[in-house]
Amino acid sequence: MSNPIEKEIVVIGAGLTGLATTYYLKKRGADFLVLEKETQPGGVIQTVVEGGFTCELGPNTGVLGQIEAVELFEDLGDACILETAGDTAKNRYILKSGKWEPLPSGLWKGIKTPLFTWHDKFRILGEPFRKKGKNPDETLSELVIRRMGKSFLEYAVDPFVLGIYAGDPSYIVPKYALPKLYNLEQEYGSFIKGGFRKGFKKKTPEEKKISRKVFSVKGGLTNLVQALFQKSGIDNFIFSANDVTVNPFDNGFLVSYTDSTGQCCTVKAKKVISTIAASGLDKVLPFIQPSQMEKITSLKYAGVLSAVLGFNKWDGIKPDGFGGLVPEKEQRDILGILYMSTLFNNRAPEGGANFTVFMGGVRHPEVIEKSDDEIISLLEKELYSIMKPQHFSPDMLKLTRYSKAIPQYGKDSRERLETIANLSVRYPDLFIAGNLCGGIGMADRIKQGKNMAEMAAGKK
Repeated sequence: MSNPIEKEIVVIGAGLTGLATTYYLKKRGADFLVLEKETQPGGVIQTVVEGGFTCELGPNTGVLGQIEAVELFEDLGDACILETAGDTAKNRYILKSGKWEPLPSGLWKGIKTPLFTWHDKFRILGEPFRKKGKNPDETLSELVIRRMGKSFLEYAVDPFVLGIYAGDPSYIVPKYALPKLYNLEQEYGSFIKGGFRKGFKKKTPEEKKISRKVFSVKGGLTNLVQALFQKSGIDNFIFSANDVTVNPFDNGFLVSYTDSTGQCCTVKAKKVISTIAASGLDKVLPFIQPSQMEKITSLKYAGVLSAVLGFNKWDGIKPDGFGGLVPEKEQRDILGILYMSTLFNNRAPEGGANFTVFMGGVRHPEVIEKSDDEIISLLEKELYSIMKPQHFSPDMLKLTRYSKAIPQYGKDSRERLETIANLSVRYPDLFIAGNLCGGIGMADRIKQGKNMAEMAAGKK
Protein backbone atom coordinates (compact mmCIF):
# COMPACT_ATOMS: atom_id res chain seq x y z
CA MET A 1 0.00 0.00 0.00
CA SER A 2 1.35 3.42 -0.97
CA ASN A 3 1.54 6.27 1.51
CA PRO A 4 -1.73 8.22 1.62
CA ILE A 5 -1.94 11.55 -0.15
CA GLU A 6 -4.01 14.40 1.22
CA LYS A 7 -6.71 16.31 -0.62
CA GLU A 8 -9.37 18.78 0.43
CA ILE A 9 -12.07 17.06 -1.63
CA VAL A 10 -12.43 13.68 -3.33
CA VAL A 11 -15.05 13.34 -6.06
CA ILE A 12 -16.15 9.81 -6.93
CA GLY A 13 -17.34 9.42 -10.50
CA ALA A 14 -16.56 11.38 -13.68
CA GLY A 15 -19.92 11.29 -15.43
CA LEU A 16 -21.68 14.55 -16.27
CA THR A 17 -22.53 15.30 -12.62
CA GLY A 18 -18.96 14.66 -11.53
CA LEU A 19 -17.51 16.73 -14.37
CA ALA A 20 -19.83 19.66 -13.69
CA THR A 21 -18.80 19.44 -10.03
CA THR A 22 -15.09 19.41 -10.81
CA TYR A 23 -15.41 22.24 -13.34
CA TYR A 24 -16.82 24.51 -10.64
CA LEU A 25 -14.43 23.21 -7.99
CA LYS A 26 -11.57 24.20 -10.29
CA LYS A 27 -13.04 27.66 -10.78
CA ARG A 28 -13.11 28.03 -7.00
CA GLY A 29 -9.49 27.02 -6.66
CA ALA A 30 -10.32 23.91 -4.64
CA ASP A 31 -7.81 21.13 -4.00
CA PHE A 32 -9.56 18.00 -5.30
CA LEU A 33 -9.05 14.56 -6.78
CA VAL A 34 -11.46 12.56 -8.96
CA LEU A 35 -11.67 8.77 -8.85
CA GLU A 36 -13.31 7.10 -11.85
CA LYS A 37 -13.59 3.35 -12.42
CA GLU A 38 -13.69 3.63 -16.23
CA THR A 39 -10.72 4.50 -18.45
CA GLN A 40 -12.16 7.82 -19.60
CA PRO A 41 -14.52 10.56 -18.40
CA GLY A 42 -18.14 11.06 -19.40
CA GLY A 43 -19.95 8.05 -18.00
CA VAL A 44 -22.51 6.85 -20.53
CA ILE A 45 -22.03 9.87 -22.80
CA GLN A 46 -20.29 8.60 -25.90
CA THR A 47 -20.23 10.17 -29.36
CA VAL A 48 -19.17 8.13 -32.38
CA VAL A 49 -18.20 9.72 -35.71
CA GLU A 50 -18.16 7.17 -38.51
CA GLY A 51 -18.83 7.10 -42.25
CA GLY A 52 -20.34 10.57 -42.34
CA PHE A 53 -22.56 9.95 -39.30
CA THR A 54 -22.26 11.59 -35.90
CA CYS A 55 -24.22 9.58 -33.36
CA GLU A 56 -24.68 9.28 -29.61
CA LEU A 57 -24.51 5.85 -28.01
CA GLY A 58 -25.73 7.19 -24.67
CA PRO A 59 -27.77 10.33 -23.91
CA ASN A 60 -28.78 12.12 -27.11
CA THR A 61 -30.15 15.50 -26.11
CA GLY A 62 -30.80 17.81 -23.21
CA VAL A 63 -33.25 20.62 -22.57
CA LEU A 64 -32.19 24.13 -21.58
CA GLY A 65 -34.54 24.10 -18.63
CA GLN A 66 -32.11 25.23 -15.90
CA ILE A 67 -30.20 28.51 -15.78
CA GLU A 68 -27.08 26.62 -14.68
CA ALA A 69 -26.95 24.78 -18.01
CA VAL A 70 -27.38 28.01 -19.99
CA GLU A 71 -24.65 29.75 -18.02
CA LEU A 72 -22.28 26.79 -18.28
CA PHE A 73 -22.32 26.97 -22.08
CA GLU A 74 -21.87 30.74 -21.92
CA ASP A 75 -18.88 30.19 -19.67
CA LEU A 76 -17.32 27.49 -21.85
CA GLY A 77 -17.44 29.69 -24.94
CA ASP A 78 -15.57 28.35 -27.95
CA ALA A 79 -14.33 25.34 -25.95
CA CYS A 80 -17.75 23.74 -26.44
CA ILE A 81 -20.25 25.17 -28.91
CA LEU A 82 -23.90 24.78 -27.93
CA GLU A 83 -26.18 23.51 -30.68
CA THR A 84 -29.94 23.91 -30.30
CA ALA A 85 -32.62 22.26 -32.40
CA GLY A 86 -34.59 24.39 -34.83
CA ASP A 87 -38.31 24.97 -34.97
CA THR A 88 -38.88 21.53 -36.50
CA ALA A 89 -38.17 20.08 -33.05
CA LYS A 90 -41.64 21.27 -32.09
CA ASN A 91 -43.05 18.60 -34.40
CA ARG A 92 -43.53 15.56 -32.19
CA TYR A 93 -45.47 12.47 -33.10
CA ILE A 94 -47.42 9.79 -31.28
CA LEU A 95 -48.15 6.40 -32.86
CA LYS A 96 -51.82 5.45 -32.93
CA SER A 97 -53.19 2.48 -34.89
CA GLY A 98 -49.90 2.20 -36.76
CA LYS A 99 -49.88 5.84 -37.92
CA TRP A 100 -47.90 8.83 -36.69
CA GLU A 101 -50.21 11.54 -35.37
CA PRO A 102 -48.87 15.02 -34.48
CA LEU A 103 -48.92 15.79 -30.78
CA PRO A 104 -51.27 18.79 -30.75
CA SER A 105 -50.29 22.24 -29.57
CA GLY A 106 -53.05 24.74 -29.05
CA LEU A 107 -56.80 24.46 -28.55
CA TRP A 108 -57.88 23.96 -32.16
CA LYS A 109 -55.35 21.21 -32.87
CA GLY A 110 -56.31 19.61 -29.58
CA ILE A 111 -59.94 19.49 -30.70
CA LYS A 112 -59.10 18.04 -34.12
CA THR A 113 -56.58 15.39 -33.03
CA PRO A 114 -57.66 11.72 -33.14
CA LEU A 115 -55.37 10.96 -30.20
CA PHE A 116 -57.97 11.76 -27.53
CA THR A 117 -61.61 10.79 -27.14
CA TRP A 118 -64.35 13.38 -27.53
CA HIS A 119 -65.39 12.64 -23.97
CA ASP A 120 -61.95 13.67 -22.69
CA LYS A 121 -61.73 16.65 -25.06
CA PHE A 122 -64.91 18.04 -23.50
CA ARG A 123 -63.81 16.94 -20.04
CA ILE A 124 -60.62 19.00 -20.29
CA LEU A 125 -62.80 22.14 -20.27
CA GLY A 126 -63.51 21.39 -16.63
CA GLU A 127 -59.85 20.91 -15.65
CA PRO A 128 -59.43 24.44 -14.21
CA PHE A 129 -62.35 23.84 -11.85
CA ARG A 130 -61.28 20.52 -10.35
CA LYS A 131 -59.86 20.37 -6.84
CA LYS A 132 -56.12 19.97 -6.52
CA GLY A 133 -54.72 16.68 -5.28
CA LYS A 134 -53.91 16.14 -1.63
CA ASN A 135 -51.82 12.97 -1.87
CA PRO A 136 -48.11 13.79 -2.38
CA ASP A 137 -47.47 10.17 -3.36
CA GLU A 138 -50.15 10.13 -6.05
CA THR A 139 -48.86 8.43 -9.20
CA LEU A 140 -48.78 10.17 -12.54
CA SER A 141 -51.49 7.83 -13.87
CA GLU A 142 -53.80 8.73 -10.99
CA LEU A 143 -53.17 12.44 -11.41
CA VAL A 144 -53.77 12.50 -15.18
CA ILE A 145 -56.94 10.41 -15.06
CA ARG A 146 -58.24 12.61 -12.22
CA ARG A 147 -57.61 15.88 -14.04
CA MET A 148 -57.66 15.06 -17.76
CA GLY A 149 -58.94 11.59 -18.62
CA LYS A 150 -57.78 8.15 -19.70
CA SER A 151 -57.08 8.94 -23.36
CA PHE A 152 -54.74 11.77 -22.34
CA LEU A 153 -52.92 9.27 -20.17
CA GLU A 154 -52.69 6.66 -22.93
CA TYR A 155 -51.76 8.89 -25.86
CA ALA A 156 -49.94 11.86 -24.35
CA VAL A 157 -48.59 11.19 -20.87
CA ASP A 158 -47.69 7.50 -21.21
CA PRO A 159 -45.50 8.06 -24.31
CA PHE A 160 -44.03 11.17 -22.68
CA VAL A 161 -42.95 9.10 -19.67
CA LEU A 162 -41.59 6.40 -21.98
CA GLY A 163 -39.55 9.04 -23.79
CA ILE A 164 -38.01 10.49 -20.64
CA TYR A 165 -37.92 7.68 -18.09
CA ALA A 166 -38.59 4.58 -20.22
CA GLY A 167 -41.00 4.14 -17.35
CA ASP A 168 -44.56 3.44 -16.30
CA PRO A 169 -46.83 6.35 -15.26
CA SER A 170 -48.54 4.04 -12.75
CA TYR A 171 -45.18 3.90 -10.89
CA ILE A 172 -43.81 7.42 -11.44
CA VAL A 173 -44.73 9.99 -8.77
CA PRO A 174 -44.88 13.58 -10.09
CA LYS A 175 -43.77 15.20 -6.82
CA TYR A 176 -40.34 13.60 -7.30
CA ALA A 177 -40.14 12.84 -11.03
CA LEU A 178 -41.93 15.89 -12.46
CA PRO A 179 -41.84 18.51 -9.69
CA LYS A 180 -42.69 21.43 -11.99
CA LEU A 181 -45.89 19.69 -13.07
CA TYR A 182 -46.74 18.76 -9.49
CA ASN A 183 -46.11 22.29 -8.23
CA LEU A 184 -48.21 23.76 -11.04
CA GLU A 185 -51.29 22.03 -9.65
CA GLN A 186 -50.36 22.66 -6.02
CA GLU A 187 -49.67 26.36 -6.53
CA TYR A 188 -52.39 27.28 -9.01
CA GLY A 189 -54.91 24.46 -8.53
CA SER A 190 -54.89 23.62 -12.24
CA PHE A 191 -52.49 22.89 -15.09
CA ILE A 192 -54.41 25.18 -17.44
CA LYS A 193 -54.74 28.05 -14.96
CA GLY A 194 -51.13 27.63 -13.87
CA GLY A 195 -49.80 27.64 -17.43
CA PHE A 196 -51.90 30.70 -18.27
CA ARG A 197 -50.81 32.68 -15.21
CA LYS A 198 -47.16 31.76 -15.55
CA GLY A 199 -47.30 32.93 -19.16
CA PHE A 200 -48.14 36.43 -17.96
CA LYS A 201 -45.74 36.42 -15.04
CA LYS A 202 -42.86 38.86 -15.45
CA LYS A 203 -39.60 36.98 -15.93
CA THR A 204 -36.26 37.82 -14.39
CA PRO A 205 -33.25 38.24 -16.72
CA GLU A 206 -32.15 34.74 -15.72
CA GLU A 207 -35.57 33.24 -16.44
CA LYS A 208 -35.57 34.83 -19.89
CA LYS A 209 -32.43 32.85 -20.73
CA ILE A 210 -34.18 29.54 -20.02
CA SER A 211 -35.47 28.77 -23.51
CA ARG A 212 -36.31 25.10 -22.88
CA LYS A 213 -34.86 24.36 -26.31
CA VAL A 214 -33.56 20.91 -27.10
CA PHE A 215 -29.77 21.02 -27.16
CA SER A 216 -26.66 19.10 -28.02
CA VAL A 217 -23.10 20.18 -28.78
CA LYS A 218 -21.49 20.81 -32.12
CA GLY A 219 -19.69 17.59 -33.04
CA GLY A 220 -21.49 15.59 -30.34
CA LEU A 221 -21.84 15.49 -26.56
CA THR A 222 -18.38 14.00 -26.08
CA ASN A 223 -17.08 17.49 -26.84
CA LEU A 224 -18.91 18.76 -23.74
CA VAL A 225 -17.27 15.98 -21.72
CA GLN A 226 -13.82 16.84 -23.06
CA ALA A 227 -14.28 20.56 -22.45
CA LEU A 228 -15.25 19.99 -18.81
CA PHE A 229 -12.47 17.43 -18.38
CA GLN A 230 -9.77 19.72 -19.77
CA LYS A 231 -10.92 22.77 -17.84
CA SER A 232 -11.16 20.76 -14.61
CA GLY A 233 -7.46 19.91 -14.90
CA ILE A 234 -6.66 16.45 -16.28
CA ASP A 235 -4.05 15.89 -13.57
CA ASN A 236 -6.86 15.91 -11.01
CA PHE A 237 -8.30 12.66 -12.40
CA ILE A 238 -7.40 9.04 -11.70
CA PHE A 239 -9.00 6.49 -14.03
CA SER A 240 -9.34 2.73 -13.62
CA ALA A 241 -9.85 3.35 -9.90
CA ASN A 242 -11.59 0.20 -8.70
CA ASP A 243 -12.97 -0.98 -5.35
CA VAL A 244 -13.34 2.55 -4.01
CA THR A 245 -14.33 2.67 -0.35
CA VAL A 246 -14.82 5.62 1.97
CA ASN A 247 -14.63 5.57 5.77
CA PRO A 248 -14.70 8.33 8.40
CA PHE A 249 -11.18 9.11 9.63
CA ASP A 250 -9.63 11.88 11.75
CA ASN A 251 -12.24 14.64 11.15
CA GLY A 252 -12.46 13.66 7.53
CA PHE A 253 -12.45 10.53 5.40
CA LEU A 254 -10.01 7.86 4.34
CA VAL A 255 -10.65 6.90 0.72
CA SER A 256 -9.05 3.72 -0.59
CA TYR A 257 -9.00 2.31 -4.11
CA THR A 258 -7.10 -0.06 -6.37
CA ASP A 259 -5.28 1.57 -9.28
CA SER A 260 -4.74 0.24 -12.81
CA THR A 261 -1.69 -1.76 -11.68
CA GLY A 262 -3.58 -3.47 -8.86
CA GLN A 263 -1.87 -1.42 -6.15
CA CYS A 264 -3.96 -0.34 -3.18
CA CYS A 265 -3.90 3.44 -2.72
CA THR A 266 -5.33 5.75 -0.07
CA VAL A 267 -6.34 9.39 0.11
CA LYS A 268 -7.04 11.47 3.19
CA ALA A 269 -9.83 13.89 2.35
CA LYS A 270 -11.72 16.45 4.37
CA LYS A 271 -14.76 16.12 2.15
CA VAL A 272 -16.17 13.51 -0.25
CA ILE A 273 -18.66 13.96 -3.07
CA SER A 274 -20.21 10.81 -4.54
CA THR A 275 -21.84 11.07 -7.98
CA ILE A 276 -22.18 7.35 -8.74
CA ALA A 277 -25.35 5.31 -9.24
CA ALA A 278 -27.41 4.24 -6.24
CA SER A 279 -26.75 0.57 -6.95
CA GLY A 280 -23.04 0.83 -6.10
CA LEU A 281 -23.25 3.13 -3.11
CA ASP A 282 -23.33 0.45 -0.40
CA LYS A 283 -19.85 -0.82 -1.32
CA VAL A 284 -18.40 2.69 -1.54
CA LEU A 285 -19.86 3.82 1.81
CA PRO A 286 -19.70 0.68 3.99
CA PHE A 287 -19.90 2.65 7.25
CA ILE A 288 -23.53 3.62 6.65
CA GLN A 289 -26.02 1.35 8.37
CA PRO A 290 -27.54 -1.24 5.96
CA SER A 291 -31.06 -0.24 7.04
CA GLN A 292 -30.36 3.30 5.87
CA MET A 293 -28.40 2.38 2.78
CA GLU A 294 -31.11 0.01 1.57
CA LYS A 295 -33.46 2.95 1.24
CA ILE A 296 -31.05 4.42 -1.31
CA THR A 297 -29.85 1.33 -3.16
CA SER A 298 -33.39 -0.02 -3.62
CA LEU A 299 -33.90 2.61 -6.31
CA LYS A 300 -35.48 0.99 -9.36
CA TYR A 301 -33.83 1.41 -12.78
CA ALA A 302 -35.12 0.99 -16.32
CA GLY A 303 -32.99 -1.08 -18.66
CA VAL A 304 -32.78 0.40 -22.15
CA LEU A 305 -31.41 -0.76 -25.48
CA SER A 306 -30.33 2.04 -27.80
CA ALA A 307 -30.15 1.28 -31.54
CA VAL A 308 -28.45 3.85 -33.77
CA LEU A 309 -29.38 3.49 -37.44
CA GLY A 310 -27.67 5.45 -40.20
CA PHE A 311 -28.81 5.55 -43.83
CA ASN A 312 -26.72 7.21 -46.56
CA LYS A 313 -29.91 7.59 -48.58
CA TRP A 314 -33.27 7.61 -46.84
CA ASP A 315 -36.36 6.72 -48.85
CA GLY A 316 -38.96 6.32 -46.12
CA ILE A 317 -41.27 8.77 -44.32
CA LYS A 318 -39.65 12.18 -44.14
CA PRO A 319 -38.27 12.76 -40.61
CA ASP A 320 -39.44 16.34 -40.06
CA GLY A 321 -39.41 16.77 -36.31
CA PHE A 322 -38.05 15.68 -32.96
CA GLY A 323 -39.22 12.11 -33.44
CA GLY A 324 -42.04 9.81 -32.49
CA LEU A 325 -43.11 8.06 -29.30
CA VAL A 326 -44.97 4.78 -29.05
CA PRO A 327 -47.64 4.39 -26.34
CA GLU A 328 -47.69 1.10 -24.45
CA LYS A 329 -51.27 0.65 -25.63
CA GLU A 330 -49.98 0.16 -29.19
CA GLN A 331 -48.14 -3.02 -28.14
CA ARG A 332 -45.05 -2.45 -30.29
CA ASP A 333 -41.45 -3.56 -29.83
CA ILE A 334 -39.99 -0.04 -29.59
CA LEU A 335 -40.47 2.86 -27.18
CA GLY A 336 -39.75 5.61 -29.65
CA ILE A 337 -37.49 6.97 -32.35
CA LEU A 338 -35.45 10.20 -32.46
CA TYR A 339 -34.77 11.96 -35.75
CA MET A 340 -31.21 13.03 -34.88
CA SER A 341 -30.25 14.19 -38.37
CA THR A 342 -33.29 16.49 -38.42
CA LEU A 343 -32.58 17.95 -34.99
CA PHE A 344 -28.93 18.85 -35.53
CA ASN A 345 -26.59 19.62 -38.41
CA ASN A 346 -24.02 17.23 -39.87
CA ARG A 347 -25.40 14.11 -38.19
CA ALA A 348 -25.80 12.21 -41.50
CA PRO A 349 -24.65 12.52 -45.11
CA GLU A 350 -26.70 14.79 -47.40
CA GLY A 351 -29.92 13.01 -48.29
CA GLY A 352 -29.41 10.47 -45.52
CA ALA A 353 -30.88 9.97 -42.07
CA ASN A 354 -29.67 9.22 -38.56
CA PHE A 355 -32.17 7.64 -36.16
CA THR A 356 -31.93 6.49 -32.56
CA VAL A 357 -34.48 3.86 -31.61
CA PHE A 358 -35.12 2.98 -27.96
CA MET A 359 -36.33 -0.42 -26.77
CA GLY A 360 -36.95 -2.13 -23.42
CA GLY A 361 -37.88 0.06 -20.48
CA VAL A 362 -39.42 -1.01 -17.18
CA ARG A 363 -42.31 -2.84 -18.87
CA HIS A 364 -40.12 -4.88 -21.22
CA PRO A 365 -36.80 -5.57 -19.46
CA GLU A 366 -36.44 -8.83 -21.38
CA VAL A 367 -35.67 -6.96 -24.60
CA ILE A 368 -32.11 -6.03 -23.66
CA GLU A 369 -31.34 -9.73 -23.14
CA LYS A 370 -32.17 -10.58 -26.75
CA SER A 371 -29.37 -11.33 -29.20
CA ASP A 372 -28.21 -8.78 -31.77
CA ASP A 373 -29.85 -10.79 -34.55
CA GLU A 374 -33.16 -10.83 -32.69
CA ILE A 375 -32.98 -7.08 -32.10
CA ILE A 376 -32.15 -6.36 -35.74
CA SER A 377 -35.11 -8.48 -36.82
CA LEU A 378 -37.42 -6.47 -34.53
CA LEU A 379 -35.98 -3.18 -35.80
CA GLU A 380 -36.51 -4.21 -39.40
CA LYS A 381 -40.13 -5.16 -38.72
CA GLU A 382 -40.89 -1.95 -36.83
CA LEU A 383 -39.21 0.44 -39.28
CA TYR A 384 -40.93 -1.14 -42.27
CA SER A 385 -44.21 -0.71 -40.44
CA ILE A 386 -43.94 2.83 -39.09
CA MET A 387 -41.22 4.59 -41.14
CA LYS A 388 -41.91 2.75 -44.42
CA PRO A 389 -38.49 2.59 -46.12
CA GLN A 390 -38.38 0.78 -49.44
CA HIS A 391 -35.45 -1.26 -48.16
CA PHE A 392 -34.06 -1.87 -44.68
CA SER A 393 -30.30 -1.75 -45.23
CA PRO A 394 -28.72 0.64 -42.71
CA ASP A 395 -25.20 1.81 -43.57
CA MET A 396 -24.49 2.10 -39.85
CA LEU A 397 -25.99 0.06 -37.04
CA LYS A 398 -24.89 0.20 -33.41
CA LEU A 399 -26.64 -1.49 -30.50
CA THR A 400 -25.91 -0.46 -26.93
CA ARG A 401 -27.44 -2.05 -23.85
CA TYR A 402 -27.81 -0.31 -20.50
CA SER A 403 -29.13 -2.56 -17.74
CA LYS A 404 -29.44 0.37 -15.31
CA ALA A 405 -30.09 3.26 -17.64
CA ILE A 406 -32.67 5.51 -15.99
CA PRO A 407 -33.69 5.74 -12.32
CA GLN A 408 -37.41 5.62 -11.63
CA TYR A 409 -38.68 8.19 -9.17
CA GLY A 410 -41.56 6.38 -7.49
CA LYS A 411 -43.14 6.42 -4.02
CA ASP A 412 -39.91 5.17 -2.49
CA SER A 413 -38.27 8.48 -3.44
CA ARG A 414 -39.51 10.11 -0.26
CA GLU A 415 -37.58 7.67 1.94
CA ARG A 416 -34.53 7.87 -0.29
CA LEU A 417 -34.42 11.68 -0.25
CA GLU A 418 -35.08 11.83 3.49
CA THR A 419 -32.27 9.34 4.11
CA ILE A 420 -29.84 11.39 2.03
CA ALA A 421 -30.87 14.53 3.93
CA ASN A 422 -30.41 12.80 7.29
CA LEU A 423 -26.97 11.53 6.29
CA SER A 424 -25.94 15.05 5.28
CA VAL A 425 -26.74 16.19 8.82
CA ARG A 426 -24.82 13.37 10.46
CA TYR A 427 -21.92 13.61 7.98
CA PRO A 428 -21.90 17.27 6.83
CA ASP A 429 -18.75 16.77 4.75
CA LEU A 430 -20.21 13.85 2.79
CA PHE A 431 -22.24 14.82 -0.27
CA ILE A 432 -24.39 12.20 -2.03
CA ALA A 433 -25.30 13.29 -5.55
CA GLY A 434 -25.88 11.77 -8.99
CA ASN A 435 -29.12 10.96 -10.78
CA LEU A 436 -30.48 9.14 -7.74
CA CYS A 437 -31.71 12.57 -6.61
CA GLY A 438 -32.29 15.95 -8.16
CA GLY A 439 -33.58 14.88 -11.58
CA ILE A 440 -32.30 12.84 -14.50
CA GLY A 441 -31.93 15.42 -17.29
CA MET A 442 -28.58 16.79 -18.45
CA ALA A 443 -29.49 20.26 -17.21
CA ASP A 444 -30.42 18.74 -13.82
CA ARG A 445 -26.99 17.11 -13.66
CA ILE A 446 -25.22 20.38 -14.44
CA LYS A 447 -27.27 22.23 -11.83
CA GLN A 448 -26.54 19.63 -9.18
CA GLY A 449 -22.83 19.61 -10.00
CA LYS A 450 -22.59 23.36 -9.52
CA ASN A 451 -24.53 23.13 -6.24
CA MET A 452 -22.20 20.37 -4.97
CA ALA A 453 -19.15 22.49 -5.76
CA GLU A 454 -20.63 25.49 -3.98
CA MET A 455 -21.50 23.45 -0.88
CA ALA A 456 -18.13 21.73 -0.72
CA ALA A 457 -15.86 24.65 -1.62
CA GLY A 458 -18.04 27.70 -1.02
CA LYS A 459 -19.51 30.21 -3.46
CA LYS A 460 -17.22 32.46 -5.44
